[in-house]
Amino acid sequence: MKNQNVPSWSKKFTGFAGVIGASALIGFPAWAHINPNTTVANAAQTQQLAGNVKPAAAPASMAATKDIVAIASGDAQFNTLTKALGAAGLVTTLQGKGPFTVFAPTDAAFAALPKGTLENLLKPANKAKLVKILTYHVVPGAVLSTSLKSDEVTTVEKSKLKVEVKGGKVKVGGANVVKADIKASNGVIHVIDKVLMPPEGM
Repeated sequence: MKNQNVPSWSKKFTGFAGVIGASALIGFPAWAHINPNTTVANAAQTQQLAGNVKPAAAPASMAATKDIVAIASGDAQFNTLTKALGAAGLVTTLQGKGPFTVFAPTDAAFAALPKGTLENLLKPANKAKLVKILTYHVVPGAVLSTSLKSDEVTTVEKSKLKVEVKGGKVKVGGANVVKADIKASNGVIHVIDKVLMPPEGM
């Protein structure tokens, strides 16, 4: 689905949250294999994310000039995430047109995983599992915090992710959104305090 099919969203953000075009899948066959239906994201799913959450401040300059990977690699709290994206072969994809919405775990979130978990995931032999976990943090469609409401959304990994909005706070898959709306040229990043695990992800 193209962005013009969701005009209510296109007015709010440039790119990254939610709709992955066919060109992106062609450029990234691994995601196409994992989720061949990502090009069929629909307006109904996008509309599930409407709501009222006050966004955190985000540098305006980033919105127009830096892609998701550039922002993550330039932020000290995303060192582990950046390393994981490289090990999974997802850097080129998240530098692409998108748009994507990424729920980005901090270094502290990765450090909280059971001992040895991260080290094992970064091994070449576990690349497929790492891709599955990381794509579970990505939702097709550009979604700002002002457009979130309690519901379930389908991730790029294809599993459902529960979103809870209550008292002005947002939880995603049980993780807290600690900073919202870091805008990128190809989407948006929401910082979370926990690494999300898809069903049977470990």
